[in-house]
Amino acid sequence: MPTTADMFAASLNAALSANAQLAAQAPAARGLGDTALIDAQRAIADARRHLDACASVVAGEVVRRSSLEAGLTGLARKEGFRTPEALIQHTTGATSRDAATLVRAGTMINDAVALDAILDSEPDADGHDVPLVTMVEPWLARVGQAIAAGRLSIAAAESIRNGLGRPGPGVDVDSLERVACELLKSAGEVNPDELFRIAREARDVLDAEGIAGREHARRAKRSFRRWRKPDGMTRYVWELDPEGAAIVDDIYDAITSPRRGGPRFVDEAEKARAEAIANDPRTTEQLASDGMLAMLRIAVDAEADPRARSVMGRARPAVRVLVTASDLETRIGAGRIEAHADPVSIETVERYLCDSGLQAILFDQNGQAIDVGREQRLFTNRQRLALSARDGGCMWPGCDRPPAWTEAHHIQQWKRDNGKTELCNGILLCRHHHVLLHDSHWEIELRASEYWLIPPEGTSQVPRPMRSKSAALQDLQRERQREQQRGRRHDPQPEPHRETG
Repeated sequence: MPTTADMFAASLNAALSANAQLAAQAPAARGLGDTALIDAQRAIADARRHLDACASVVAGEVVRRSSLEAGLTGLARKEGFRTPEALIQHTTGATSRDAATLVRAGTMINDAVALDAILDSEPDADGHDVPLVTMVEPWLARVGQAIAAGRLSIAAAESIRNGLGRPGPGVDVDSLERVACELLKSAGEVNPDELFRIAREARDVLDAEGIAGREHARRAKRSFRRWRKPDGMTRYVWELDPEGAAIVDDIYDAITSPRRGGPRFVDEAEKARAEAIANDPRTTEQLASDGMLAMLRIAVDAEADPRARSVMGRARPAVRVLVTASDLETRIGAGRIEAHADPVSIETVERYLCDSGLQAILFDQNGQAIDVGREQRLFTNRQRLALSARDGGCMWPGCDRPPAWTEAHHIQQWKRDNGKTELCNGILLCRHHHVLLHDSHWEIELRASEYWLIPPEGTSQVPRPMRSKSAALQDLQRERQREQQRGRRHDPQPEPHRETG
């Protein structure tokens, strides 16, 4: 007799088959009339909501099986991922943001399941109800029920969650649960953006006297985040509370206000400065970016200021630019900024040379750098630079941590295997994956100059290739391939790979 799990799997397979057929027939929708077209859009939204409900239930189970209590046997860590979000992102191909949203929806559904279990349970021996200790956000359990039933979209659930916020002074769990239930009644009549506004207003009504608390909550949300974009640019998102934003706004206005119609100046020096800004060929956005970057450089260079040292510590920002010796000599080709995939011009490399000088790192024909033997336990700073140039960051498959976030791991371990502190025996791993490797007994093997990750016993143990993230090393390897194709005679000495910064 088929189980409910079997029935779910069969239903999912049927849905996948139906979706594939529907996608193939989708171009026919262009022939629908206006009313039928709108009805089709509404039907697709309904179907998506039910699929999202299934995805949220599955995500919730991934979260449950990856709990901290599960330790090393947790599903995410067992599969080699730091968090349930990372596992879901890898499995679904979603963005990190979408994976996190799915995890939050799954958590709300888990809370709904816990609430049902609590309501169905009997009071304890003293007649008290079982406390809601297993619930993460109990005031959103009804929202989780609506998601699981396909009545509420994930986007609408996020609006309710973010708009209501968390319990605080003057706002208890029961009050938030009551408002959440009221919001569910009108959720189908408004879009998620409007629903968020309504939820935010409802929270303000609940906590009309909590100005100080809301101010503190806004301040706690301050953040500075970074994204590497596929086109080689980097985006920073800086969220500030009103007090912090006022300081940055003043700086931004001072840099750009003459371009944006700011006040007229009487002082001759200020008039000249305003005129220079107004006539600058850069866009207003470029002016703001260059001005803020210049201020950061000034702050970093202010070594005499103890406040600056307390922020930066002993480590000073360093930009390392990698380039092959032949490219630098012929001025043909490009360099690479460490941990960035996109090339920079030889002119940029030379500019860094003028400021920071040059340090050579030698690579052999297999892409390995210099060896220093077993005389010391830890990799030296020079070896770390060579590993950074070779690996380009954490070598664990799918990890994007840059070299600065990594630790040097002995493949043949120092004590267990009598391993040497030489570069072919070293590999960069971020702290999470370094700990995971040791605690869960993963292994790394070097096979013909390539590194392979071996899963622990009890798993499929299918080796996973560990590929370098270093675009500079790839440049060097392509250069050697071109030389071989041209039939050049190679110098038996190792090729120098140079670093600036």
